[in-house]
Amino acid sequence: MTTPAKNTICLWYDGDAEDAARFYAKTFPDSSVGAVHRAPGDFPSGTEGDVLTVEFTVMGIPCLGLNGGPAFKHSEAFSFQVATADQAETDRYWNAIVGNGGQESACGWCKDKWGLSWQITPIALTKAFTDPDRAAAKRAFDAMMQMKKIDIAEIEAAQRG
Repeated sequence: MTTPAKNTICLWYDGDAEDAARFYAKTFPDSSVGAVHRAPGDFPSGTEGDVLTVEFTVMGIPCLGLNGGPAFKHSEAFSFQVATADQAETDRYWNAIVGNGGQESACGWCKDKWGLSWQITPIALTKAFTDPDRAAAKRAFDAMMQMKKIDIAEIEAAQRG
């Protein structure tokens, strides 16, 4: 066993932590699935030999998927924020998450099919929010408030006025 990271994000799943980890690993760069640990005995949401935990990395962030059962669900109180360089990258991640059983939300947020929230945030959007011209920043912000997936061209057009 390797030495675990000092700080790891533990994400609770209802029996499908390994599926989620494998999806993240194939979707995002610098992501991988590490060790898959099986339960040495029966536990409240499974039996001996079932996958109990999965060590994985999402864009360089160490995570642990715990198959804890249906008691707890993901919420928007936790999300991964992905800074994207351009519209193609924004579209690729958004479409991968939403197109794989996920759902759209507002302002660049979506949920994967396991209920985990993601913010697919173009760098251009962050730059628009921080424009020293506060009127331009507000126009970009107001445009974003009308969107689900962020459209960089629309954000930049709003910023320009």
